[in-house]
Amino acid sequence: MQIVADIGGIPGLDCRGFCKYCYFKKIKQVESLGCVSCSPGIIGCSRCGEELRESKNNFKLPFVVMSEIQNTLMLGNYKDQDLKINISGGGDVSCYPHLNELTTTLKQFGLSTHLGYTSGKGFEDGKIANTLINNGVDEVTYTVFSTDPKLRKEWVNDSNSIESLKALKIFSENIEVHGASVIIPGVNDGDVLLKTCSDLEDWGAKAMILMRFANTNNQGLILKNAPILNGVETHTIDEFGELVKEINSQFNLRVTGTPVFDPETNAPFAIAKDGNEVYLQFIQEVTGEATIISSKIAGPYIAKIFEKIEVEDVNVISTEKEIACLITKEDLDDIDLSEVKDTVIIPGRSFIHNLDAERIFSKDGKERIVGRGPDKLSVDGEMSGTLTEEQVIEKELEEFRELVQAINFLGMKKRN
Repeated sequence: MQIVADIGGIPGLDCRGFCKYCYFKKIKQVESLGCVSCSPGIIGCSRCGEELRESKNNFKLPFVVMSEIQNTLMLGNYKDQDLKINISGGGDVSCYPHLNELTTTLKQFGLSTHLGYTSGKGFEDGKIANTLINNGVDEVTYTVFSTDPKLRKEWVNDSNSIESLKALKIFSENIEVHGASVIIPGVNDGDVLLKTCSDLEDWGAKAMILMRFANTNNQGLILKNAPILNGVETHTIDEFGELVKEINSQFNLRVTGTPVFDPETNAPFAIAKDGNEVYLQFIQEVTGEATIISSKIAGPYIAKIFEKIEVEDVNVISTEKEIACLITKEDLDDIDLSEVKDTVIIPGRSFIHNLDAERIFSKDGKERIVGRGPDKLSVDGEMSGTLTEEQVIEKELEEFRELVQAINFLGMKKRN
């Protein structure tokens, strides 16, 4: 089990400068979007404001991080569990000036360490990897982008690209390494990606996460910061899925993709896969009726599952937003209200306040009940890479049962 140690940090400031493709570039100071964490009558809170922009906290001092870890350990029931501390934050972990001190202290407490997403830009000497391994670091998630140092220097803004790649090689040879690359068409895909994966495989890395580049609002740039890169056409969802399949078939790495997909577990929405119908018997009977609002990617999967369990009183409306938890109130404005039932279920983590949702869904003069579904209905490639297909299916069934519970509780009863 992993416990997150939040070291803080601000993107662009505590990472030695933005990567060219960084989601946090060009962010505008927009008003809070609204979300499930807001007060019932007030739109705006820290989650849909400062936390979303990750603009508040500079790097924390190590004693503050340790104090937060100790509080978590004292408040949680972690007895006899195999614990690992996942060091993560808004800045780049490799740029954290107290990383050596923090990992040394964690080792003294008998805790091993996972370095969360880091690009290695802060490693001025690749041999620091040996020091960190001696300090108990036994897992790293490394944003490699490419093993070509020139491309890293240009695109990752890495002035220490040769040393950061040396560190990656040392980590890969000695501990568990999950490589990660945001894929820019024409830059680090094609032969460049094949070379990167070949190097990682040769060095001994365990896994590779391919991350589809987002460059438009509907792909997830919800802070008025689109486009990140002018003139760049991203892979379509189908193209990206095929790329993940191709890389998975050619290398002895655990290859996953986000937002799609995982060739080993069939995530996201493994229970929607043809041949997995046997698992759907564990979803309870649907006794209510509702409209489910979802994303361009998830919506068709959800609709397929309800079709397979022969439910007629639930319909699914897919917005143009590709990621459900990044749906905002603007995504609801174009929905045809004649297709919306009296009860509406919006994604649990979407950036919509219930006041806005209720206002939008009553524009036709019909008052509708608005509820929220679970935070997630499946897992993406960043999580599924550590799971088996059975574990993914178990998680999906649990969340789908929660969704059906919300439908049955909030939705109108079926008429005889």
